[in-house]
Amino acid sequence: MKGNKVIQTMVIMLAIIALAGTVALVMVMKMAGGEKQGEPSADELAESSIDIPEMTTNLADGRYIKISFKIQTDSDKGKEEAEKRDFQIKDVIIERLSEMKAADFKGKEGMAALKERLKQDINALMQEGKVENVYITSFILQ
Repeated sequence: MKGNKVIQTMVIMLAIIALAGTVALVMVMKMAGGEKQGEPSADELAESSIDIPEMTTNLADGRYIKISFKIQTDSDKGKEEAEKRDFQIKDVIIERLSEMKAADFKGKEGMAALKERLKQDINALMQEGKVENVYITSFILQ
């Protein structure tokens, strides 16, 4: 009887160890898969982005700006939608820029604020996708 109890305890312990190992393996695999969700590769970025060619517009203080953008979307559908809405996106950009003054572009914070505002404004237009990031690809202030 005593040998039977020892075998039964060993079987239970092995089952617990096997279960713990399975749980640990699943968690490690999920964590490894989660890392892949991080920053997109250069190819993925290019595939999901559209270019807004250089545009020139007046600022609120009488100066003018030449600027172009690259807009990164979240998916192929988002890119297609942004391409179809390019005239609306350009309109939003011109409206936003026309309210700004040259001083608003000073420093890293000024540029970051513009990009964030444009991201929010463009996302308000989007229905099927969303804008992940706005990049300024050229900038001349006169």
